[in-house]
Amino acid sequence: MYKQIIIVRNDLKMGKGKIAAQASHASLSAYLLASKKTPQITSNWLEFGQKKVVLKIDSKKELLLLFEDIKNIFPCALIKDAGLTQLAQTDITCLGIGPIKEIEIDRFTKKYKLL
Repeated sequence: MYKQIIIVRNDLKMGKGKIAAQASHASLSAYLLASKKTPQITSNWLEFGQKKVVLKIDSKKELLLLFEDIKNIFPCALIKDAGLTQLAQTDITCLGIGPIKEIEIDRFTKKYKLL
């Protein structure tokens, strides 16, 4: 099976609407990258329900370390908020990964809890 992972920074204490918007940006951005790099996987993912899992991470540092670990392996997108509403300044809010094979991404993300 295939899935897409969205990892949201928990330390920013974003409201539900802001989290939904940032997660949506991450999902679409990662999908667009994946559709170029792995079109067969994205096609299968679209056909079989578009599984998504949203996880939380404790800090920007931890998110960036994860991104560095996977950026050359999987299609992934860091999302940066402009800082015009809830956040006081421009900051990275989340990371979208895949869709990709579950077994491949789980070894990197299984330690994170559901949002």
